[in-house]
This record gives sequence, C-alpha cells and structure tokens, in this order.
Amino acid sequence: MAEARLVNGRAEAAIAPEDRGLAYGDGLFETVAIADGRPRLWDEHMDRLLEGARRLGLPEPPLATLHEEGHALAREASGGVLKVYYTRGVGDGRGYRPPDRPEPTRVVSRHELPAIPRERWEGVDCRLCRIRLSAQPALAGVKHINRLEQVLARSEWQDPAVAEGLMLDPEGAIVEGTATNFLAVRGRALVTPALASAGVAGVMRRWVLAQAEALGLRVERRGIHPEELPEMDEAFLTNSLIGLWPVRSVAGHQIPVGPISRRYLARMAEQRLTPLLGQADGGHGP
Repeated sequence: MAEARLVNGRAEAAIAPEDRGLAYGDGLFETVAIADGRPRLWDEHMDRLLEGARRLGLPEPPLATLHEEGHALAREASGGVLKVYYTRGVGDGRGYRPPDRPEPTRVVSRHELPAIPRERWEGVDCRLCRIRLSAQPALAGVKHINRLEQVLARSEWQDPAVAEGLMLDPEGAIVEGTATNFLAVRGRALVTPALASAGVAGVMRRWVLAQAEALGLRVERRGIHPEELPEMDEAFLTNSLIGLWPVRSVAGHQIPVGPISRRYLARMAEQRLTPLLGQADGGHGP
C-alpha cells in the first residue's frame, strides 16, 4: 500500500513553514485505525477533534470534508493508519498571538501499519518514566500536537522487552503511557485516571469505558499510584491502533493477565476495531 497525503484537499500541496502547528504546536491530531478499507471509530475521533478545537479556540473543523477525505484514503487500504492534523494555519506574522481570522490547515494522510510483535497482546512489561506530565487543566484530555513530554519520556529506554513507559503526574499518580491510556481492574471496579489535569482522553479508552457495564464493571476515575499495582487484579493499555495490551508487570510489580482483558480483546476483534488484532493472532481474533 502506497502512502498518501492530502493538505487542504490537495495531494501535491505542502505544509507552510510558517504554519502555527509547526511553529508552536498550535493544533490537534488524530490517529485512526483502518480495517477492511474503513476508518474505525471515526465518529469518536471526530468528536474529540471537535472538542479539542473548542478548547483551543480553533474554528470548527470541517467534519463533512474530513469524512470524505479520510474515507476516500481508507478505501484504498485493507489495513493501515490514518493521521488527521488540524492546525490554526499560518499566523499574521511572528509571535504567539493567534490571528484574528485564522485559516486552519488540515492534513489527512495514510500510512502502513506498524510492525509489532504479536506476543504483546498476551501481556507486556512496562516501566515508570522519570519525566512527569505537567499539570495543565486547560489542556487535559486534549490530543494536541505538542508531544515533547512524551518524546522525552520515550527516549528514556531502548530495551525492546519494555513495551511502554507509564508517566506520572506531579503528585506521583499514574496518568497514562507515552502513547497509551492505562486502566486497571480491582474486584468489579474498572479504575482509570481521571485526566483532570493532564493526559489524553483516548478514543479506545472511551470505548472500553462504554463497555464496562456490560462486563459487570463499575467505573472509578481516580489516581492510581504505583504502590497500588500489586493490589490490582488486572491492568491494560489501550490506544486506537493496538486495541488493548494486557499488562503483566510495571517496574517489577507483577500483575495477572486475567479474564477482563481477554473479554475486551474478543469484543474488539469481533468488531474489527483495529487490524492489528488480526495480525496478533493470525487473523482469527483472540
């Protein structure tokens, strides 16, 4: 599958060097899984993009146009990744002050699936990152372009046996992974960080929380401190590409891989939420 990109609807266009997304990280992005020629959880991604635009004071994204462009690129791929960027566009000269009448830039691009060892869907080992997430309630939950904290955190390890690093808030509670959301199970409670002052409200996390009642779980949104991990019955990571990885250890704390993770994986595979689940098990679902 060839990669493809549209900038404001044009295949041959380029992003201006003066674009505020490039200069200041003034914008938003979405990473969407393509399965069977369709972008998965598209409406949920667009809901988050719309909310992010409202939070950043960007003009409302052209959802109908993005739908047309995203689905057109996805139809050419049995599996892959769509990236959607939406920035404030080129400013009125230099400086942080946003333009009075911004002309946003939208980019929709299609990419190959990442190569991921299939055993990660059986359980992964994680570390705790030294870099901590800053507390900023104005941006909490938003998937904005500025990912420098995650870049620094991901640079802390090279060991391929460590699948993900968990990032803490200033008080030492787990917020998320560098590229994933973190959830845990204790008894009949599905526990997830509240994301009130930091972190990204993941689309797959939203799907997992919506399924909790059907699995007999109640949702608790609260901080999870590393010292609580040995008390957890299960833990897992989610994002829109991997679906779900069960967590078997964090910084040496062992956590069982249990039935809740497996039930979620089975539901994700049934709904074809990401083609990587098929890759993980040879194409028959976990």
